[in-house]
Amino acid sequence: MKSYSFFTIILLCIAILIVDILAFYWLQSITQLIISNFFRISIYVLFWTFTLGLITSILVLKIRLDAIDPKRKQLLISSFYGLTISSFFPKLIFVIIITILYYSNYLFSETASIILVPFVGLLSGFLPFFIILYGVFKSLYHFKIHSHTLHFTNLPKSFNGLRIVQISDIHIGSFNNKHAILNRAIEKINFLKADCIFITGDLVNNYAWELDGWTPIFKKLKAKKGKYAILGNHDYGDYSQWKSMDEKKENFEAIQQFYKNINFKLLMNEAATITNKNKEQIAVIGVENWGKPPFEQYGDLQKALKQVQKVPFKILLSHDPSHWAEEVVNKTDISLTLSGHTHGMQAAFQYKNFQWSPIKLKYKHWAGLYQEETQYLYVNRGLGWLGFPGRLGMRPEITLIEICN
Repeated sequence: MKSYSFFTIILLCIAILIVDILAFYWLQSITQLIISNFFRISIYVLFWTFTLGLITSILVLKIRLDAIDPKRKQLLISSFYGLTISSFFPKLIFVIIITILYYSNYLFSETASIILVPFVGLLSGFLPFFIILYGVFKSLYHFKIHSHTLHFTNLPKSFNGLRIVQISDIHIGSFNNKHAILNRAIEKINFLKADCIFITGDLVNNYAWELDGWTPIFKKLKAKKGKYAILGNHDYGDYSQWKSMDEKKENFEAIQQFYKNINFKLLMNEAATITNKNKEQIAVIGVENWGKPPFEQYGDLQKALKQVQKVPFKILLSHDPSHWAEEVVNKTDISLTLSGHTHGMQAAFQYKNFQWSPIKLKYKHWAGLYQEETQYLYVNRGLGWLGFPGRLGMRPEITLIEICN
């Protein structure tokens, strides 16, 4: 998980305080309608107790962060992410809406202004608050299967109907040892009767110890023709402070060993072939993380391609979807690329075939299926979560892709 500077944290606290001062100003005008002074003062006390408590806790957490046990640190940071977002954004929307309504009150009668402005203002604050609560307590582990059928003329006929299941960005540390929850996802995956299962990076948040106790759960995953995985940017330990490079190396090697323990082939700038009985082949290519700065570029696609140049149908596993546009599409004969990384920002507006998220401002390809002539990219929305412990309009995803002639 990314570490923010103390200056950034101070700016965050100032932003929280400013929004809360504005929200309190409008709250006072609304609570004037309350007859009981005791009830009104109680609301004010609760309001500022929460605000000052949140700001103090954020500052204390930042100051003491290095001294906190890493196993507790992730849970604390995520909890404060959730509290901050569920408090800040509803209040910000409340301030914006009620300000607009107040200064437009000439559109309403005096009676309507007294009743309508407070009602709409409060609704504008409470509605996003309840949406966020839904995202935290309901959508977060409401796994959704996205199914697609893709047609390729260069697919060997004996592989017609091959069923691929992709999962990505599990971030197992965020599950906080809730084995039963991930087990529900495993059951959904096995119900799909996959020929191949691919994990496209970010198995952990930072540390190998996050995987303790999870081996029996992951070993339940079943695939007829093979299980393959690649690494994501969080799997290298680059976002953590280590006592020595040897400690970081041990952490990295332990993650690799975990894949062996659960019978997944970890592809690190290499390729594997799947051969049918009639000796027809398809290639599965896996590169290490390749991303635009500030993300490290460990991936070496050309090295991996050398091993399977003569195989007609190729599937690439590459964690960051930016890789597709930079090195894959119109530059190779790779038919299908599978990526993750973006999580769809864990927040989006979706209606039928339309979807939008702020992450679109950073990533051209950020969720779902993309096509350039005969080449496809699929960006998985992520099975787990990181940072904000919720998903708003962006449920955790299990992808099923059936490839056909």
